[in-house]
Amino acid sequence: MCGIVGYIGTKQAAPIILDGLSRLEYRGYDSAGMAIYDGEKINITKSVGRLKILENLTHGGETMAGICGIGHTRWATHGVPSNVNAHPHFNADGTITVVHNGIIENYIQLRRMLTDKGYQFLSETDTEVLAHLLDYYYKGNPMETVTKVLHRVEGSYALGILFADCPDQIFAARKDSPLVVGQNQDGCFIASDVPAILKYTRKIYYVDNQEIVRLRADHMHFYTVDEEEIQKESVTIDWDANAAEKAGYEHFMLKEMYEQPKTVTDTLLPRIKDNDIVIEELNMTDDELRGIRKIHIVACGSAYHAGMTGKYVIEGLARIPVEVDLASEFRYRNPILEEGAMVVVISQSGETADTLAALREAKARGFQVLGIVNVVGSSIAREADNVMYTWAGPEIAVATTKAYSAQLVALYLLAMKLGRVRGQIKNKEFVAMLGDLRCLPDQIELLLNNKFKIQKFSNRYIGAKDVFFIGRGIDYAISLEGSLKLKEISYIHSEAYAAGELKHGTISLIEEGTLVAAVSTQPDLYAKTISNMVEVKARGAFVLAVTCEENKEIEKAADYVIYIPETNPFFANSLAIIPLQLFGYYVAVGKGCDVDKPRNLAKSVTVE
Repeated sequence: MCGIVGYIGTKQAAPIILDGLSRLEYRGYDSAGMAIYDGEKINITKSVGRLKILENLTHGGETMAGICGIGHTRWATHGVPSNVNAHPHFNADGTITVVHNGIIENYIQLRRMLTDKGYQFLSETDTEVLAHLLDYYYKGNPMETVTKVLHRVEGSYALGILFADCPDQIFAARKDSPLVVGQNQDGCFIASDVPAILKYTRKIYYVDNQEIVRLRADHMHFYTVDEEEIQKESVTIDWDANAAEKAGYEHFMLKEMYEQPKTVTDTLLPRIKDNDIVIEELNMTDDELRGIRKIHIVACGSAYHAGMTGKYVIEGLARIPVEVDLASEFRYRNPILEEGAMVVVISQSGETADTLAALREAKARGFQVLGIVNVVGSSIAREADNVMYTWAGPEIAVATTKAYSAQLVALYLLAMKLGRVRGQIKNKEFVAMLGDLRCLPDQIELLLNNKFKIQKFSNRYIGAKDVFFIGRGIDYAISLEGSLKLKEISYIHSEAYAAGELKHGTISLIEEGTLVAAVSTQPDLYAKTISNMVEVKARGAFVLAVTCEENKEIEKAADYVIYIPETNPFFANSLAIIPLQLFGYYVAVGKGCDVDKPRNLAKSVTVE
């Protein structure tokens, strides 16, 4: 997620902006830049890499004089990390500059329209469209210009905008991406998150969706996108700096769990257009998609578990056979890749050593590779033939939550696209599934807001020695990830089993009081899973069930039930994993473990 900081007041802006951006470094970024009005013109400095490079280029901001400016740290979504893709972006004569956090979904149409009108683009970003669109509408009235632009763009945004014609003002606007403004005796501030300006003021205003703020040195005014002025109440922040980085959450992991609704939205909605799925970055025609005969999904850890779900969803919806491999096994087992096969590699960081090696192995054999990654410009993103980005933003906690959720959604979209072009999904069913996908963010938020029930249950198992997860089909894939979340952050021994395998040896591990988490979200398998629950309960297990609201029959076999909202069974993982993430988190917190940095683990595994 990008970082935005802006200042207008009586002090030099650049040092304040640099300081604010440094307090957002925990969010992750790949480039940085500033735009400062020096009294005559807007000066822009950008750099790729760490913020320290921008600080050195500007001597800590001293070489960029001026009391009004905006700054940005970029987490790449459109275009690789580079100076030209870094923010701020500007119009042709540099009189309008903009920084942006979010995704402009209709930027391709807008870019085409502006190009037809003679505008030239320098970057690959969606944000540059905003700079030229502001120029296109500008007739001397900045507020009118901003409102016209906001009525044209689709997607999410937090914006900071400078007009050289109005050097005593900064404009800010927000839709679905966080934005705050603040004020002290020296000036006014904008920021994408509270930590950036907490050093300067604790008087904060939260900008709501589709609101515009006009800031001057000594005051600010709030408006709707229709230019109607509104009144806002300030909030006094009493967090310490460390808590502020986590937006008040105790851990980054919990914060990132609560970011999952937005993560799913950002990965999902830009690819749903006119009741169809459009994955432009695939760069594959419908005929090429129809020509795929087999898919090999290759990944590690949680990404492998997402791939396991992808196998069931792609085979179920597109009727294409799918193999799922651990990347460390794929690269050494001399895999057989048939003509017409496509290899899909999944990685949050895009730098996972075994997954990258598997990609290179597949390409060396002449096979097409699709990368599903979160980091633009990463090694996998650069080396894969085609890339599907998950747009989860930076993930700080070692144990993945929101990146995993984004990977699931990317696989759902891919499966539905393949199923549609291959004629396996009827139009009525396809539209219904799109409706279910659109509901996922709100349903995830509902489950997160019921965390106290799970927290209370988790407290009972802080001292557990062994926990087992069981499920069938997609529920088995969910169980794998639920088990991993528990073991990696709480250090409790945990295993996941395909429920049908219990009689083949694993049921011997069940003792009196052993916790067994049974996942049952697939209607065709309810009865089978209930039978397995009865089996383990008869041997002394305490059974926790995670199931859909309609499956009340499960209460006869379970000791404790967590219900998830109804959705298409192929999408159930996105909901069922939420209570399991929360369960692992609260057990680990109860044990006093370092949730964000579990022992012996690293965020990105870049060596074997």
